Amino acid sequence: QVQLIESGGGLVQTGGSLRLSCAASGRAFSGYAMGWFRQAPGKEREFVAAISWSGGSTDYADSVKGRFTISRDNARNTVYLQMNSLQPEDTAVYYCAAGRVLSRRRYAYDYWGQGTQVTVSS
Repeated sequence: QVQLIESGGGLVQTGGSLRLSCAASGRAFSGYAMGWFRQAPGKEREFVAAISWSGGSTDYADSVKGRFTISRDNARNTVYLQMNSLQPEDTAVYYCAAGRVLSRRRYAYDYWGQGTQVTVSS
């Protein structure tokens, strides 16, 4: 089992920045690829970014490429999502997830956090 706890969400104005953190406990964190997903009200949960177990590979949704950066610190069992130039359409609950392979598919991830709310005001 891997337990994931997200933090760092909040209210920010358009153009602002936030850094989300996801702290993992349980089984070896460094063996898992990590992903960030988000879900806005009335919408499906969608892929945001993912990073391989080593941190050597990353992937981003087109909507966030160039604005968001995913990173991880295996010594701290933590994955981060730096979000810059935030827009109202980025408003959602953000979830981190752990899986065996880097993937855009949510069904590839075995463990999920409870989510953290990000609200971007216009």
